[in-house]
Amino acid sequence: MTILKIDKTSRKNQYIFSVLAIVIVSSICYAFSSLIGYRVVAYILLISVSLLAMLFDILPVLVAAILSALIWDFFFIVPYFTFQVSSAEDTILLLMYFVVALVNAALTYKLRKMEKATILKEEKENTLKLYNTLLNSLSHELRTPIAAIIAATDNLQNDSSRLSALNRNELVAEIEKASFRLNQQVENLLNMSRLESGAIQPKNDWCDVNELIYDTVKRIEENNISQRISININPAIPLFKLDKGLLEQVLYNILVNASQYTPPDSLIEIISTHHANILEIIIQDNGNGFPKDEIEAVFDKFYRLKNNRSGGTGLGLSIVRGFTEAMGGAVSLENISTGGAKFFIEIPAKTSYLQNMKNE
Repeated sequence: MTILKIDKTSRKNQYIFSVLAIVIVSSICYAFSSLIGYRVVAYILLISVSLLAMLFDILPVLVAAILSALIWDFFFIVPYFTFQVSSAEDTILLLMYFVVALVNAALTYKLRKMEKATILKEEKENTLKLYNTLLNSLSHELRTPIAAIIAATDNLQNDSSRLSALNRNELVAEIEKASFRLNQQVENLLNMSRLESGAIQPKNDWCDVNELIYDTVKRIEENNISQRISININPAIPLFKLDKGLLEQVLYNILVNASQYTPPDSLIEIISTHHANILEIIIQDNGNGFPKDEIEAVFDKFYRLKNNRSGGTGLGLSIVRGFTEAMGGAVSLENISTGGAKFFIEIPAKTSYLQNMKNE
């Protein structure tokens, strides 16, 4: 990707940098010309032209190659400070240098273009693979809840007179559950789009972490999850100046992930504390944990665990990492030796000392 960025340098700047590079290298060689000899200078200049060819377009590099040949002739070949060459050997050397410099520049540039084409091809293939993965997952993840909503709605409309109150409540619960699942997928897609575009800029304000955690857990529990959630927050925790919306989405996605991938009646524990100006939040469960060979990849975009039947688009934990890093923090994951998984979140933020005084 560095090569692609250098290619964006304006042509004018490429000419300037190429000429300056040859002049600087030639000046250094001239200072030590009595020690290294003019043939060694030729090798050094050729290497310089090759390096330039790895960075810039062909025309600036050809200018550098011609300039290096002229400088080598004028300053390093006897007689000095003239373009005349006294011996046939030096004349042949100069001509060979000129040809080698041009050919070397052209070949190096061509190799670089081939390398760039290969990189672009790989990026295109990776992008296509990611989009195929996304479309395949969406075809299931969006179609399934939509189908459930349509079916439940049809039953309510067509058979309302024959449905008992219990049946109606079950159908409404199905619609609610499917709507939650659909809304979660749409939110993840929108959030990933914001991350990809670089549009996320944290809007920091004073936040009561205690209140935020309880509100997020309430949202999760409204979806009738089968797991139990335990909250353990340091009573002396201060207010933190951070983006409440981003942090809420981070916690929400981790809790949704835990509710989807842990067995029923599992315990999900949230622990929140702080050290100096760093907020620390741990979310752990006593489920089955993550496969050891996949634990490093779970935060990758569109990554889904192998042999997993729960589906998903593979965006939830990727958004967790993106939002956490957008706030200047870090998130990590490890398996617990006794069983289960532990997410560890650290976010640096200003704290309210008034809150500290109130707790005291």
